[in-house]
Amino acid sequence: VQLQASGGGLVQAGGSLRLSCTTSVAINSINTMGWYRQAPGERRELVATITSVGFTRYADSVKGRFTISRDIAKNTVYLRMNSLKSEDTAVYYCNVDRRHNNYWGQGTLVTVSS
Repeated sequence: VQLQASGGGLVQAGGSLRLSCTTSVAINSINTMGWYRQAPGERRELVATITSVGFTRYADSVKGRFTISRDIAKNTVYLRMNSLKSEDTAVYYCNVDRRHNNYWGQGTLVTVSS
């Protein structure tokens, strides 16, 4: 499974970004897709996930600001990030859980300036 993430960049606090992650396999063969992030000196943490039937889960720190969604036809999952804060600065990684195997994308850097 190959994952191609994109959409990171530099944004001012309060701004928005949308991350995209396209997989090399059909989304309907994937149990769960999601986004994790890792800030400098910190552990990687869950941001949001979406299951094969569309159930979503969010970290408390992003609830109400971030939205995970998917386009099955494009084999792509998105993370819409609104009201960004400096503490959202991190490398964001796409993750796929498929058939008891775990796969990671290359990471995309999000920098929020205050």
